[in-house]
Amino acid sequence: MEKIPMTQGGHAALSEERERRVSTERRRIIDAISEARAHGDLSENAEYHAAKEQQSLNEGRIQELESILALADVIDVSKLSGDTVKFGATVTLIDEDTEQEKTYQIVGDPEADLANGKISVSSPIARALISKEEGDSVEVAAPGGARTYEIIKIVYK
Repeated sequence: MEKIPMTQGGHAALSEERERRVSTERRRIIDAISEARAHGDLSENAEYHAAKEQQSLNEGRIQELESILALADVIDVSKLSGDTVKFGATVTLIDEDTEQEKTYQIVGDPEADLANGKISVSSPIARALISKEEGDSVEVAAPGGARTYEIIKIVYK
């Protein structure tokens, strides 16, 4: 299997989620199953079936997290530097059409969260930004048509 690049913060967040699911969620679901069993006939017991489904989803997510964490290649972004965009960079861009400023950090796939300004290294915009420098313009193919951005600032923090 191929290693999954990840920031230290992303690794910590996924480890925390795994720990929460194993220690807290698993116990809560087991208690819910026990309580539903006490209600009698399992064939028509909606609470029991819902709790079993929650258990299945939780165990699946735990396995997924364990696989991701086992393949994680944790990169300390604070030790990176340079004038070009690469994994871990926080890039400030200006949309050349709307003059709107945006800031994104390029992170691994499992930790991508657009609402918090973290984009996946495999996303179209990140792929367009890789190896570019401040002042460069990049064109990104977006669902609504091509967008052009100018790189204003590159920071590794």
